[in-house]
Amino acid sequence: MAVKKILLLVGDFVEDYEAMVPFQMLQMVGHVVDSVCPGKKAGETVATAVHDFEGHQTYTEKPGHNFMVTATFEDIRAEEYDALVIPGGRSPEYLRLNPAVIACVQHFAKANKPIAAVCHGQQLLTAADVIKGKTCTAYPAVKPEVEAAGATWCEVNATASNACVDGNIVTGPAWPAHPEWMREFLKVLGSTIEP
Repeated sequence: MAVKKILLLVGDFVEDYEAMVPFQMLQMVGHVVDSVCPGKKAGETVATAVHDFEGHQTYTEKPGHNFMVTATFEDIRAEEYDALVIPGGRSPEYLRLNPAVIACVQHFAKANKPIAAVCHGQQLLTAADVIKGKTCTAYPAVKPEVEAAGATWCEVNATASNACVDGNIVTGPAWPAHPEWMREFLKVLGSTIEP
């Protein structure tokens, strides 16, 4: 398996599991993962939030862990990375206002590099205008944005555990999709895991 260099884009109140689990899973199989946050330097942390599904009309939100940023966003060059991971939570709603973040996402899309986005992470894909003509899923509340961006909606299954693949873009609806989302992302990366 060729080792890939992967960029993980986070911000304060990123969803805890959606940042930590992919960060750890991708390293576990041997890839190099840099986590970055605009305005934060390597070694600093972002606050996370745990989103849970407890039978209410929407998810609940609780404080999560602090998640360390391993590289400085302002110093990285997107051209040096093979793939991009965009977790959900609260951070995508304001990171999409940052032109440098949008340019970063657009680089990966234009270069046809693998992109994995989950939950509200797709708000960065819609803001960057990179999913027109694609089929994607996301947290159901993001469906209007996905469709307005010109993508076809991939329905979320009853347990929010499915993933959708369209070319270089792999999307999932929320953290329950991690096994399927990361399995499909590894395929797009060209990574194989054998027993």
